[in-house]
Amino acid sequence: MPLRPYINALEELRARYNRREFVHPDPLELLYDYEDPGDREVVALIAALLAYGRVAQILASVSTVLGRMGDKPARFVKSAKADSLRRMFEDFRYRFQTGRELAALLLAIKDVLHRHGSLQACFLSANGKDDDTVLPALSGFVKQLSAAAKGRCGHLLPCPTRGSACKRLHLFLRWMVRRDEVDPGGWDAVPAARLIVPLDTHMHKIAIALGVTRRKSADARTAAEITAAFRRISPADPVKYDFALTRLGIRDDTDLAAFLKRCRNHGGINA
Repeated sequence: MPLRPYINALEELRARYNRREFVHPDPLELLYDYEDPGDREVVALIAALLAYGRVAQILASVSTVLGRMGDKPARFVKSAKADSLRRMFEDFRYRFQTGRELAALLLAIKDVLHRHGSLQACFLSANGKDDDTVLPALSGFVKQLSAAAKGRCGHLLPCPTRGSACKRLHLFLRWMVRRDEVDPGGWDAVPAARLIVPLDTHMHKIAIALGVTRRKSADARTAAEITAAFRRISPADPVKYDFALTRLGIRDDTDLAAFLKRCRNHGGINA
């Protein structure tokens, strides 16, 4: 079902919740301390790749990592030595991730920064001017990081070419590419029009309720289908409603059923 009939309901939701006051608790809030895009992109990648599990644990783990890196994380990574990184994070554990895997990721980021100057430049090196989405560039970006890490990152780096929705990577891109009251941006050379919805089980449930997908698996094909539906009503910014929609059911003052009722009132969903 097309989304156009209930743009008003979506805009009302976005106007209500797309504000920084509603970000906490979310790892996105950790990016706001970094004005330099070079620092912010490093922080964003670390925060996004660790963004699974309970949000309180995510915030604690990412804060631990950032605390050890100091107030200039890009400079820290560029000057870090392999042995010192492994020692520094030897005691780090977060769910499936070990300190050695985290150190491997940081060394891979170091390699990319030295070769390209920035993570954005690395991403753009695989970006085609006629690409419809970020997927080709994202695949090249992950390939370069994975090669630099020599396969030692464990589950930290999902592969976009294997059918996964890669929610954490698309979340990273949303944070860095979009710029509004919530997303701080910094990657001005990447068009927001190419972004893909960061799809997890929560967003998948919302999309099914909105009628924009019937697919049962929250995979890459489903993410593409949902994004296409939003692109039809917002071609220049298909993930503009992502943050507001994902507040539904997360915050105590939101309710998915009430939002769907508003959509029906706007003529968007058949009763």
